[in-house]
Amino acid sequence: MSLVRTWLKIPFWQRVAAGFVLGALAGWLMGPAAQTWFGPLGTVYVNLIKMIAIPLVFFAVVSAVGSLAGQRSIAALAGRTFVWFAITAVLAVAVGLAFGWLFRPGLGVDMSSLQVAENYRQREVPGPLDVLFNIVPENPFRALAALGAGKAADGQNIIVPSNFTILQVIFFAGLLGFALVRLGEKTAGLRPLFDQGRELMIQVTRFVLEATPLGTFGLIAALVGSYGFGQLLPLGKFVIALYAACAFHIIVVYSGLLLAHGLNPLKFFRGAAPAMQIGFVASSSFAALPLSLSSATHNLGVNKDYASFAVPLGASIKMDGCGAIYPALGAVFIAQFMGLELSTGQYFIIALASVLGSFGTAGVPGTAVIMATVVISAAGLPLEAIGILYAIDRVLDMMRTMTNVTGQVLVPVLVARQTGLLDREVYERASSNVGVEDTARP
Repeated sequence: MSLVRTWLKIPFWQRVAAGFVLGALAGWLMGPAAQTWFGPLGTVYVNLIKMIAIPLVFFAVVSAVGSLAGQRSIAALAGRTFVWFAITAVLAVAVGLAFGWLFRPGLGVDMSSLQVAENYRQREVPGPLDVLFNIVPENPFRALAALGAGKAADGQNIIVPSNFTILQVIFFAGLLGFALVRLGEKTAGLRPLFDQGRELMIQVTRFVLEATPLGTFGLIAALVGSYGFGQLLPLGKFVIALYAACAFHIIVVYSGLLLAHGLNPLKFFRGAAPAMQIGFVASSSFAALPLSLSSATHNLGVNKDYASFAVPLGASIKMDGCGAIYPALGAVFIAQFMGLELSTGQYFIIALASVLGSFGTAGVPGTAVIMATVVISAAGLPLEAIGILYAIDRVLDMMRTMTNVTGQVLVPVLVARQTGLLDREVYERASSNVGVEDTARP
């Protein structure tokens, strides 16, 4: 038991970092066998996250809407949140285009060394009305049970939202929250029940988070062991450009926004680090969702009722990496690769399609591929070139998702700062242990 206590005393982010490094080492040493030996650890961890994601969002949103509706205008908070989603998306598109122009990743690529990924299938882009209609669940119980595990391009297990799950759960839970407020004393016994349900799921989340270092070890070991890094070489310039663009957006753009709001960026990154780590390792905003909620509330002081609404919403539609930087950079890459000159009008179309498309594909599995299809189609570029990038999608998705997750925590912090919903004392302390040390004891 003393060994366990010693392990738990190590800061959470350090334990996750250790799992990452040891997993990479194990994958490198064992090669493809790492998938067989350590892959199941990652699978079990993904299943644990899948187990808690939907009930956590459901109870959190019902409780949050029921509480916020009696205090302030939810519409005003939602409006501010959407405005910042759009502002940061515009900035992300600008970063993607700028780094495409600076790095010129499509020039000098040997066409004979590239081929379309065997498992690439051109994605059908849903229309705006399809997305809107599917936000309303035909069967809310089906929506609550519809989060599933899927396979990435390289066979890795990932979490995918099926049938617009998260948005449907948010819609249904929000409706229940409004109904509780409207009924008042008639449902006085139910409101504490949902509050207790949220606290119960937060406690379960804390238990699951303790498995994160082990899950990180298994996911990274399997990835490094089974992924053929030789296929990265022909597209190495694009990989570097994407990672550099995402890093610039996180470090420079997000820091600038925090400084403009009188907030210390170092405190923010310290508090958001656990969610960023899991976003990178698991390549899924939904896998990072419990950590994003804990980071926003426990580490950074965002009002828990507002965060319970904004963070799950961001996990569905706030995609600076997948929905803005990647499609913009990918469009520039394809134009350069095919020897095409983009006009000013095409650059504008790419920017507009990236910003609007990220909202229009909300909740759709495979956001990055869908968004790339939307943007490249809008710009009049050849769609088949997306299959070339799809061959290295898993490596790209790690950095894209970390950027997504960082933005999903950032926007609630900015809005909370503007509306008085940010506890500055908690923010200045900026813990990085996502509430694990607060686990209730008898």
